[in-house]
Amino acid sequence: MKQFGLIGFPLVHTFSKRFFTEKFERENINARYDLFELKNISDFTDLLQINQLFGLNVTIPYKEKVMAYLDELDDTAAKIGAVNVIKFIRANGKLTLKGYNSDSIGFEKSIKPLLQPFHRKALILGTGGASKAIVYTLRKLGIETTHVSRNKQPDMLTYSQLTVKILGDYLVIVNATPVGTFPHTNECPDIPYSFLTKKHILFDVVYNPAETLFLKKAKQQGAQALNGEAMLEGQAVAAWEIWNEIR
Repeated sequence: MKQFGLIGFPLVHTFSKRFFTEKFERENINARYDLFELKNISDFTDLLQINQLFGLNVTIPYKEKVMAYLDELDDTAAKIGAVNVIKFIRANGKLTLKGYNSDSIGFEKSIKPLLQPFHRKALILGTGGASKAIVYTLRKLGIETTHVSRNKQPDMLTYSQLTVKILGDYLVIVNATPVGTFPHTNECPDIPYSFLTKKHILFDVVYNPAETLFLKKAKQQGAQALNGEAMLEGQAVAAWEIWNEIR
């Protein structure tokens, strides 16, 4: 039986295990999907002893840190600077680990149908591994991106700098932070929601709950609101194709 899994910390609420377990049962695939909660990225090497392991997904906080343990990166993952899929290539008694990024695939599939010609600029809330794939994808689609951070940093905005003029220019806002994730459902990024309009798209990588406070406030202003579930499904399908050499 082939084995696949997810590494990250913590792994309390995860989409991946449910998605792949249901897929394996539905399609009668002889495989299993496990959660590997790693308190430290150095524990990753222990997994290399599992001979039936053929692929891993990677989530917070290891999308960047895991790259140091890989033998190869595909072009997209190298450009993004983050990995969320690892393929275990076993040949001639040798194991090669190759990193990919399917977050960009999932994000593009989910947001592209909503984009209009006036969506030329995007604000990215957060600076972690997920945000890197989002920035890469938006720039590929011809959209200028600017990060928003709690602390002042070069070439970034802080939340206190988000004026009505800035939000009038930046009509796409992506929450790439875990703020608002269950059980902290009463929290949301500190942006001026009253400046939002029906031209805005607010995308939340969070998928639990299905409607975060961030998205609720967006809808109240007439903005389009999209959670991270479609992105997750898209990246999971792409991961399966990578592991099985379909893509």
